[in-house]
Amino acid sequence: MSEKKNLLTYEGLKKLEDELQDLKVVKRKEIAQKIKEAREQGDLSENAEYDAAKDEQRDIEARIEQIEKILKNAEVVVEDEVDLDKISVGCKVKVLDVEFDEEEEFKIVGSSEANSLGGKISNESPVGKALIGAKVGDTVQVETQAGEIEYKVLEIQRSN
Repeated sequence: MSEKKNLLTYEGLKKLEDELQDLKVVKRKEIAQKIKEAREQGDLSENAEYDAAKDEQRDIEARIEQIEKILKNAEVVVEDEVDLDKISVGCKVKVLDVEFDEEEEFKIVGSSEANSLGGKISNESPVGKALIGAKVGDTVQVETQAGEIEYKVLEIQRSN
């Protein structure tokens, strides 16, 4: 089975590349220094600083591996070429929550970029799936844990 493509906006790609660079160049050196200092304290069997540093090193290496895997299978969505006739990854959408008569704005992104607090929802989330392909004026139903939500698409625009 081939690995699924990770859809990323250019902004998301840049953010991951910057994080990877920081982890490899800065954080690895910092952790190596912490381990060296902890080793110099002597007995490693009861050395909490050494254990903490090794745990941190393991976390950093795991995150590096995770980012490299995402980037290896990344497909960048060129936001300037996004078709604004219908909702797709890389666009910003304004919707009306029909029940509460509230306007909401979402940016549709790939799953590795999603951040619901930042208004970035994954194309694989229930709301994202329901909105993908919808046009201005369409009403979509979304099945969520809180019940069914109805959104009317008000506006589709480029996210940059």
